[in-house]
Amino acid sequence: MRKTQKRQIEETIKQIEEAHDEIKRCIEAGIVVQAGELLADCQNAAVAIGTLIEDIEGEGHPTVTVLEEYCELVYQIHEDLLTDSSANTVNVNKIHKSLRQKLIKSSNSIKNDIKIRTEAVFLPYKASMWDSLESVWKAADADPDCDAYVIPISYFDKNPDGSFKEQHYEGDQYPEYVPITKYDEFDFEAHHPDAVYIHNGYDDCNFVTSVHPFFYSKNLKKFTDCLVYIPYFVLGEPNPENDAEVEGISHFCTIPGVFNADKVIVQSKAMKKVYVKVLMRAANDHSDAAQKYWDNKIKGTGSPKFDKVMNTKKEELEIPKEWLCIINKPDGTPKKIIFYNNSISALLQNNEKMIAKMGFVFQIFKENKDEIALLWRPHPLIESTLTSMRTQLWEAYKAIRDQYLAEGWGIYDDTADIDRAVVLSDAYYGDPSSVVHMYELTGKPIMIQNVETI
Repeated sequence: MRKTQKRQIEETIKQIEEAHDEIKRCIEAGIVVQAGELLADCQNAAVAIGTLIEDIEGEGHPTVTVLEEYCELVYQIHEDLLTDSSANTVNVNKIHKSLRQKLIKSSNSIKNDIKIRTEAVFLPYKASMWDSLESVWKAADADPDCDAYVIPISYFDKNPDGSFKEQHYEGDQYPEYVPITKYDEFDFEAHHPDAVYIHNGYDDCNFVTSVHPFFYSKNLKKFTDCLVYIPYFVLGEPNPENDAEVEGISHFCTIPGVFNADKVIVQSKAMKKVYVKVLMRAANDHSDAAQKYWDNKIKGTGSPKFDKVMNTKKEELEIPKEWLCIINKPDGTPKKIIFYNNSISALLQNNEKMIAKMGFVFQIFKENKDEIALLWRPHPLIESTLTSMRTQLWEAYKAIRDQYLAEGWGIYDDTADIDRAVVLSDAYYGDPSSVVHMYELTGKPIMIQNVETI
């Protein structure tokens, strides 16, 4: 049984208990007809509780048996009152005591014999960012007393004026072992999940994309007892005592999802300190109460993205056939694989200079393709960002991407599985990004590209 359902039953039991007191007063006042009506109400309430328990827990549940005993007692008292309506000949205290004893027995059975089942809902929007939720989902899915739902939600690209354009849904891009529920087939109000997990906390504040407004954090709060925000990215480990570092990442700490969530899970204890510091400053409240509030809300227990990288084994990877002819030499021996990554911020900061750098990089790797395999995996939101903010830059980027694809000497990875690229490759080369911080866990070489060097 769900926690909310059990809570409703317990509330009804309290109302029945209050009705018992009113029944006693009515009998003492000689208002026997009203006492009889109240007894009928108590019986109907107990029957409704028993029916609900039977529907959820199945027939023969011990609590239903106890409630039936209570209903029999209520019926007998009701009949006795109708037979002898004289309040003077009725032992009011005995009636009240017997009702109370049966109700306590029912209440104890509800408490001890009905197990609570929790319901956890995970709302990823881009399949490539699923790794920021997966390990939490796996734990929930493995819990025999938890029903875990993965519900990919649709999202929109934005026009420069902020209006929505193309709608996207990536529910078909998740691993086969992840059962998917369609977002338009799940009644959030009826289910009222115990916990809802999101990894996009920007609501309407993102200039490039937006999840459907129904799934903004400010709206989801209405449908759950616990909204949990886990960032889809990881950052370089900060020094909470370095004001410049704190200021540099403060904008990540003050998005709507952080304020609206009941819990926020970040990558480390150091990152938690930064969030708490920034949020106390944003609220202009440095009291002990504020410190306690943010300490309880922000959890520095680690990013699931780290869990995914550490738990992915190279020998278990599914490698596309078209990759194998690029990865392996003609004699079957493997080449060294370089993971080449482009970030959005580097493109926006360097514009055409970055396009030129990319062309230079591709030429170098093309010349060495017999010994080295290039696995190019650009940020999945580059197209959405550039078409929304830098149309001319998008055309230049698209031209160099299309040329790379047409030549076919390197791998182009636009799949949802970033962890495969991290684990499969032998070294990282590219822009500073959250991928670098994941890659550090592998202990493999990392080189950051210098756009000025061509």
